[in-house]
Amino acid sequence: MLTLTQALYDQIVAHARADHPDEACGVVAGPAGTGRPERFVPMLNAARSPTFYEFDSQDLLKLYREMDDRDEEPVIVYHSHTATEAYPSRTDVTYANEPGAHYVLVSTADTDGLGDFQFRSYRIVDGEIEEEEVKVVQAY
Repeated sequence: MLTLTQALYDQIVAHARADHPDEACGVVAGPAGTGRPERFVPMLNAARSPTFYEFDSQDLLKLYREMDDRDEEPVIVYHSHTATEAYPSRTDVTYANEPGAHYVLVSTADTDGLGDFQFRSYRIVDGEIEEEEVKVVQAY
């Protein structure tokens, strides 16, 4: 199960909607070994595409160095799908190289912002996708 604060949930959704019609992407880092998402890190989609996301390699290197210096790890790796449901594509599964991370997908197919959108979380290990419950709390 993924547990995250309402503030982090809102930040991820806001980033996904702000970057629409392109896919948004980012990381939520947390203290190493805790599994607790704390630090929201929106990233630039270097692909600038409505159907594909790619972290900028220099930004990603900088982030990993920063997390290492702060004794953090990526707890959530998130991105949006702009025209399809919030379910990992084959490409998403190929990119899932953090076995301890929660992979969050937000569908922004509802572009008017008034209807439902999807916020779903998965564990992706060795190509296997397992959806998990998402629990939103006010604070830890």
